[in-house]
Amino acid sequence: MSTNFKRTLITTALPYANGPVHIGHLAGVYVPADIYARYMRLKGEEVVMIGGSDEHGVPITIKARNEGITPQEVVDRYHTIIKDSFREFGITFDVYSRTSSKIHHKTASDFFKILYDKGEFIEKTSEQYYDEEAKQFLADRYITGKCPHCGNERAYGDQCEACGTSLSPLDLIEPKSTISGSTPVLKETHHWYLPLDKHEAWLREWILENHKEWKTNVYGQCKSWLDMGLQPRAVSRDLDWGVPVPVEGAEGKVLYVWFDAPIGYISNTIEMCEKEPEKYGNWEKWWKDPETKLVHFIGKDNIVFHCIVFPSMLKADGSYILPENVPANEFLNLEGDKISTSRNWAVWLHEYLHDFPGKQDVLRYVLTANAPETKDNDFTWKDFQARNNNELVAIFGNFVNRALVLTHKYFDGKVPAAGEATDYDRQTLEEFKSVQAEMERLLEIYRFRDAQKEAMNLARIGNKYLADMEPWKLAKTDMTRVAAIMNLSLQITANLAIAFEPFLPFSAQKLREMIGMPECNWAHLGHFNLLEEGHQLNEPTLLFEKIEDSVVEAQVQKLLDTKKANEAAAYKANPVKENVAFEDFMKMDIRVGTVLDCQKVPKADKLLQFRIADGLEERTILSGIAKYYPNSEELIGTQVCFIANFEPRKLRGIMSEGMILSAEDADGKLVLIQPRMKVTNGVEVK
Repeated sequence: MSTNFKRTLITTALPYANGPVHIGHLAGVYVPADIYARYMRLKGEEVVMIGGSDEHGVPITIKARNEGITPQEVVDRYHTIIKDSFREFGITFDVYSRTSSKIHHKTASDFFKILYDKGEFIEKTSEQYYDEEAKQFLADRYITGKCPHCGNERAYGDQCEACGTSLSPLDLIEPKSTISGSTPVLKETHHWYLPLDKHEAWLREWILENHKEWKTNVYGQCKSWLDMGLQPRAVSRDLDWGVPVPVEGAEGKVLYVWFDAPIGYISNTIEMCEKEPEKYGNWEKWWKDPETKLVHFIGKDNIVFHCIVFPSMLKADGSYILPENVPANEFLNLEGDKISTSRNWAVWLHEYLHDFPGKQDVLRYVLTANAPETKDNDFTWKDFQARNNNELVAIFGNFVNRALVLTHKYFDGKVPAAGEATDYDRQTLEEFKSVQAEMERLLEIYRFRDAQKEAMNLARIGNKYLADMEPWKLAKTDMTRVAAIMNLSLQITANLAIAFEPFLPFSAQKLREMIGMPECNWAHLGHFNLLEEGHQLNEPTLLFEKIEDSVVEAQVQKLLDTKKANEAAAYKANPVKENVAFEDFMKMDIRVGTVLDCQKVPKADKLLQFRIADGLEERTILSGIAKYYPNSEELIGTQVCFIANFEPRKLRGIMSEGMILSAEDADGKLVLIQPRMKVTNGVEVK
């Protein structure tokens, strides 16, 4: 493993441009990458961060077809939304481009052609499903059928979303084309494949022997794939949206999105360098110079592509460097459930920006604190609120505000003299002694969660120092000592502006403006002469605000409403029971009555006891709906439908004379069947 690098090239997974981005994307890829890039810039390193939208593939064509627009219109819309969201959250890309650009099409075509001319592909003819009405081969997602595992009749050709099983289109029972609705036929087609098995030997040595320092989740997944044995993988497919395969006889075929997308890192770098050659130089120094360190920031679903497939592509070309590290994160769940774009179970970045204006750093902080660095983690709105109120407000914000307000109160906002340090001062300074080295160690091995915790510990030290020193009491007797306390507090404040810059860039900038420190340098972290005596501070404002219960409750309710809507949309009625004779139905005497009294049955959590006026007399009926009507007295005076000739039976020592009719909703909730208009008691339901 080489460490002699002159520059660092950071790439971030290309988000798919068929929808906006959510907190899972931010936590898994983009905040960690931005923290690392900002840290490297603070050190004065030569570094670039490359991003862009992944704009080819079947899901985009499906969305375009469903909306009656072109794939280009789909990606144009979401590329803008995604790019704006990243900018609003302070993700500092040197370039954020797209794979539908002309420069990407050319770069991807040239890359394929080089490998093709070198004989790095194999060619195969196979049978795939073809829609004779639509006259096109069908991608896996354009085929639905019955899942052979769970019986779900709407399984896709690549996966059953009901049971989660990965499928092949040939696994489906009674397959149908989603385009025409017809039954597809098998038809021969010709494609090019990257023989990954050819690269297995050097991949084993490169990863398993030379990169044991990789994160355990990354190393383990790579080892598992290699131990199973690698197989050739198709680099082309039959589709009309994507980069055309640049060889004769390949009409109607495009590069497979998994092959096309990572080349976007290269094409976006080329675009960046061509726009600003003075700043970035020639693109080849970033991709072909062994003194460049290449780091891929991705989620766990992309580990195989960035650790095995893309390196095999680069190796097959022969002129590119390979990634030095791939610090992939696991998945972030939301309120105990997997984030799902199809179910709208997500916190979308553009919606967060609308609901929490000016609070980008709060989300950055919480997502980093809960980062799924080696295992899946969970985001909850209650934790979001607690971390904001108990850490950002009560520790970091509280210390900074007290330090600045007291300086303005006692010294007209000017940095006072340091004075002679006491033992407690020296003890406090000692706690800062190793902060730079420890944070640097953690950041260099991509442990951003722990590095941010170290930064917050500095704020804890400052908060404790001020609370213990109580300068507001000493001000009555010893202003020299107050000056020394406030000087040290302000030096800690300046250190916090540096330590938090990679994590909370908006708050760090706001803090630097308040203390009049326009620039910061990583090398200054841990120093206590950052603000000179007599330096004028600006007026302080609050760095963070408390978030009230009602605010997070509204966000939780939004998710609950989403879940309920999903359950209703997914509800599938039970099969109709066997037919009954009309004469049998006519035996049922269903009537309407008015509820005279309704109360819970003692020691029976599920039962309500109704007293009903049935038009002839009064009767008692028990019903197991207490859970759904906690305020049972509200039912008094309303009308319900009941079976009048149901054989009486004793429940909990009470004789029940009939059955109340209710319907079971999609979420299992029981709802009483009631007439919309008041009718005469005892009328029959027909």
